[in-house]
Amino acid sequence: MDAFITQAVEWISSRSALEVYALFAMIAYLENILPPVPGDVLVAFGGYLAALGVLDPFLILAITTTASVIGFMSAYGFGAWWGERLTDPDSTFWIKKVINMEVFERGGRWMQTWGQWVVLSNRFLAGTRSVIALSAGLSHTPLLKTIFSSTISSLVWNSILIGFGWVVRENWETIGGYLNTYGVIILILIALFFVWRYAQSKLTA
Repeated sequence: MDAFITQAVEWISSRSALEVYALFAMIAYLENILPPVPGDVLVAFGGYLAALGVLDPFLILAITTTASVIGFMSAYGFGAWWGERLTDPDSTFWIKKVINMEVFERGGRWMQTWGQWVVLSNRFLAGTRSVIALSAGLSHTPLLKTIFSSTISSLVWNSILIGFGWVVRENWETIGGYLNTYGVIILILIALFFVWRYAQSKLTA
């Protein structure tokens, strides 16, 4: 993944502003579909470029936020369209061979319990974004509310990343380490929460 980021930075350094904006849009979109894509780190790099005057900070924020929402809603659409085939235990739908359905069943329970709050916080829940988007689609959460919640979530999160990139400037790469640590902490907290809920259900059963 570090090699990917290095190549992306080298490519960005040799391209026009229009091509750079297009790259940021593509990455912001794809990270909702392919979770390994390191969109957050490159958005922070966009903040650094904005600080140098290479990019417009408000335009890069608008582009990455819009692309993030479109990516989220693409995954939502997949979940809504193919939901029955995904949840049918007798279905032989090919994608069930490459994804862990238990994860999406858990995501569905999140949606049933907290609804739009899950979508609103999705950008801050590292490692679960595509799961949340698909689960929202599977749960058929209200379309307009979901678009609004995902927009607010992306707008706030990307603003933070671009702001960090602007402040730390040439040290923008250090943000990647902090994001990795943050992601691990979030996943541990989520795991602990479900352990607590499971233990609580056993005690009250």
